[in-house]
Formats: sequence, structure tokens, C-alpha cells
Amino acid sequence: HVQLVESGGGSVQAGGSLRLSCRYTAIRRCMGWFRQAPGKEREGVAAINSVGTIIYADSAKGRFTISTDNTKNTLYLQMNSLRPEDTAMYYCAADDRAATCGTWRATMYNYWGQGTQVTVS
Repeated sequence: HVQLVESGGGSVQAGGSLRLSCRYTAIRRCMGWFRQAPGKEREGVAAINSVGTIIYADSAKGRFTISTDNTKNTLYLQMNSLRPEDTAMYYCAADDRAATCGTWRATMYNYWGQGTQVTVS
């Protein structure tokens, strides 16, 4: 059973930074971050597969960095230059298929964390 537990969310002023963490019980072939703002669909932010290939959504490019530390069983999302439009609940997600990382389709991810709130004002 795969468990994902996010932490690191909070409130920050525009231009600030946050680092989200996702503790996992076992790394999967695809791991990613999604976010969902009120009234909007869940959208992909960044993903990394088991060979280290990384993709970013256009909204995250140049500002966010996804990484993993397998010694700590943790997935990270470093977020810099935050904007009010980054305000959302952020979710860690994982799937056993590496190909899942090639799509932003949330329905393809089988494992989800409970989310951590990020508020940018």
C-alpha cells in the first residue's frame, strides 16, 4: 500500500518561496505534483519518472523545481517567485507506470496524498 504525505504548505507573500515535501512509503515509476484552486480543475505542475526525466507545466517552468531524495523517501517541490495565481491545494501523486509522467492526466495517477494548502497574497 502506497502512502503519500505532503507538508510544507503555508501562506507567503508574492515573490516568496516555499518548499513542499511528500513522504512516500515506496517510490513509484512516476511521481508528480498537482494543484487545484477553488472552482478549477486539478492541474499538473511537475513530474519526475524513475530515470530522472522531469517535465514542468508552463506555469511552473523557471520558478519551480521537482526533486527526489530516495535516502529520505521524499519528493520535493521548490517553489520560487510565487504569484497569487499559485494559490491552491497542492497534491503529491504517484503511479506505477513511467508513461504516466508523459501526461498531465490526473486520472492516470493511482496514488494521492491528502494535499497541502499554499496561499500567496
